Amino acid sequence: MHIYVSVCASVSVLYIDPSISIFIYVCVCVCVCVFQVAEQLMTIAYESGVNLFDTAEVYAAGKAEVILGNIIKKKGWRRSSLVITTKLYWEIVRAMTYVINQGMSMYWGTSRWTAMEIMEAYSVARQFNLIPPVCEQAEYHLFQREKVEVQLPELYHKIGVGAMTWSPLACGIITGKYENGIPESSRAAMKSYQWLKDKIVSEDGRKQQAKLKELSHIAEKLGCTLPQLAVAWCLRNEGVSSVLLGTSNAEQLTENLGAIQVLPKMTSHVVSDIDHILGNRPYSKKDYRS
Repeated sequence: MHIYVSVCASVSVLYIDPSISIFIYVCVCVCVCVFQVAEQLMTIAYESGVNLFDTAEVYAAGKAEVILGNIIKKKGWRRSSLVITTKLYWEIVRAMTYVINQGMSMYWGTSRWTAMEIMEAYSVARQFNLIPPVCEQAEYHLFQREKVEVQLPELYHKIGVGAMTWSPLACGIITGKYENGIPESSRAAMKSYQWLKDKIVSEDGRKQQAKLKELSHIAEKLGCTLPQLAVAWCLRNEGVSSVLLGTSNAEQLTENLGAIQVLPKMTSHVVSDIDHILGNRPYSKKDYRS
């Protein structure tokens, strides 16, 4: 079971992974355990300043939304103090306009859409007097940069679409735990994550681990962990409004939230050193013009 929490300088997000459905249908006592873990992590997040909670209708066949709502009710948190987001898998412009007009939502955004698809949705909205998307959820981490750093900024300046990013630790790759192989207790050791194992043991995966070893020296100089450095690196991008991170226990959540304290240390010199190690900084049209 994985609980996901987003860290942001101003707004943060927590959502429950669909994999918890495997546990929910096993037995009632396990479901209670899931609820207790979710409540613990949500409480830590809320007390740390997290005010935006995200889920989806398909997560645990809707159970994730129920758990989220029950925890909020149990804790007695004021609804007006929270921003709740979800993901629907019939996201078309006319449908989302209806949802908003009926008072069921305030805004809508996209997830894993291409820049062309987002622009098309915006054009349709303008043409037929409908409501366009306001944000895009995109994968963004040290080894995945093109979309968030090149494509989305252009959309932001043209139509105001912001970026909510996910997987800042690249499914755990950036934590450094795979430096010496695949631990038996890790996600990559699970049969359903064979694709992740293949990625880690590939030639590119070994190169990434070598770069992470170099990056760990920068983290050490800044007095933080490698995961905290990676999350802070994502947050330092002014085009990123929220960063979604995956945590499965309170210790991981507390560590990841510590990235906010590292953010002020992400100077242009530090970012330049990171770019030098990674060697994958994408170039936008602006870079070419300059």
